[in-house]
Amino acid sequence: MKPPAASAPVPDPAAAASGRFQSLAAAGKLAKSGLRRLLAAQIARTALRLGFAATAAMSAGPLVMHEPVDPWLVAATIALLSAACIAGFAADRAQASAETAVSTGLRELAARRLDEMPARQLQSLSVGSLIVSMQRHPEAVAALVVDHRAASAMMAAGPLLAATALFLVSWQAALLVICLTPVMILFFALVGDAIRRRADAQERAFGRLAGQFADRIRTLPTILANHATETEEAKLARRLEAYAGNTMGVLRIAFVNAGIIDFFASLSIAILAVFLGLGHLKLAMIPGFSDLALWQSLFILMIAPEYFAPFRRFSEQYHAKAEGLAAAAALDRLLGAEPAAAMTLPALDRLRLTLPAKGLVAIVGPSGSGKSTLLRRLAGLEPRGCASQFADRIAWVSTDSYVPEGTLAEAIVWNTGAVGRCRLEEAAGAIGLLDDTLLPGGLEARLDKGGANLSGGQRLRIAVARAQLSGRAVLADEPTAKLDRETAEAVRRMLLTISRSRLVVAATHDRDLADAADLTVDLTPGDAIEVAA
Repeated sequence: MKPPAASAPVPDPAAAASGRFQSLAAAGKLAKSGLRRLLAAQIARTALRLGFAATAAMSAGPLVMHEPVDPWLVAATIALLSAACIAGFAADRAQASAETAVSTGLRELAARRLDEMPARQLQSLSVGSLIVSMQRHPEAVAALVVDHRAASAMMAAGPLLAATALFLVSWQAALLVICLTPVMILFFALVGDAIRRRADAQERAFGRLAGQFADRIRTLPTILANHATETEEAKLARRLEAYAGNTMGVLRIAFVNAGIIDFFASLSIAILAVFLGLGHLKLAMIPGFSDLALWQSLFILMIAPEYFAPFRRFSEQYHAKAEGLAAAAALDRLLGAEPAAAMTLPALDRLRLTLPAKGLVAIVGPSGSGKSTLLRRLAGLEPRGCASQFADRIAWVSTDSYVPEGTLAEAIVWNTGAVGRCRLEEAAGAIGLLDDTLLPGGLEARLDKGGANLSGGQRLRIAVARAQLSGRAVLADEPTAKLDRETAEAVRRMLLTISRSRLVVAATHDRDLADAADLTVDLTPGDAIEVAA
């Protein structure tokens, strides 16, 4: 393992410096170009649909009245309808492309943030919350900054275009539909706070469910050994019911919101139809609705739904806004959290340790005395106290060492450079990997992604073999913990062999390994740290 390399900063350097991860601001910058293309396509589609409504009404009116229709009107109607369909297809593609770019970019930025985190902070993150943040939250934020923002913009542009078209035929009809707009905007404001609270509760419930599920998967062997599957299943069921309840709460408010918009839209269109019908039947002389040609009345009735369509679309996206804001807040809380407070170790902070060029150095002491902390500081993962003394990359050995997907041979030689087959077989055999019955196939044994099918001991032995082949200094964190006697002895022999030509620093409780060390650093709590050769 090597210390994390420096990477490009997140879009807001000030935020990065203060430890915050502003996902919403980053997503807005990622969505900028795609959002412009989406809005251009949606405005073009709206304009083409209005043109189609005009030519369709001008064609249908004479047909109903048994009058001749100009052929160019029919051709224009078909052409405008085809163009509107093409524009709609382009808008859908632009939306999908923009949302994909935002979600992918957010994941890359989050990965950079994780790479920059101190080891202690990274270890303190909840696995379940991290999985949710990397898989679910980017899509929710992308829907907010692309689809919802486009719907917001079209709620201004769409009705304006439709009202302008209505004004050209009957300004009274345009005024009638405009008068209902403030009522819908007021309802949006009233519903917004309620649906936002519901979405926050939904996001928290999902985070708790994901965290509990990840924890139960990690401890599944213990659960099975203690015959506690029914109890844990009941706990997960309660979490799932809570999440489902919060989700239904969000959807209920969203459906009510959409229903109100449809009610006002239907009411407006019905009033228009009644006034126009009374005018055509000469039963009432209403200004702006009487003495109209049939095609003009048809045009008004076809344009009115286009006026209300952006409001309906915005109401459908209102819950997406609430979910996106909740997801952005959750992502910021997770990736912008302050590092976990380090244990106060005054003696360790004062320690200035000079390491030999080769040999075995054992760091010993009771649990909590700072062995792993000192190891991380030597590796440069925690820039405090003892600075890293390694000019080149180091080989890290622990039960959580990285294992790529592929064969056992590929896992051992990962990040070590070119290695001959004979040396590879020798290193794997010396650590007992070729004799492991749980890894059938020898060096060609298949390993799942992340080494999911490996035990901690197998993962550690792979790391030891990799360290032996790497030619680098070795930092080992509890290299013989939780191993059987034979495997622990094989690990000790391998580390001692490496120490004859390179430096090996091991944080350990293993007295046999500590007794074989050339230098011992005892962190047992006291006034001073004991360093003995």
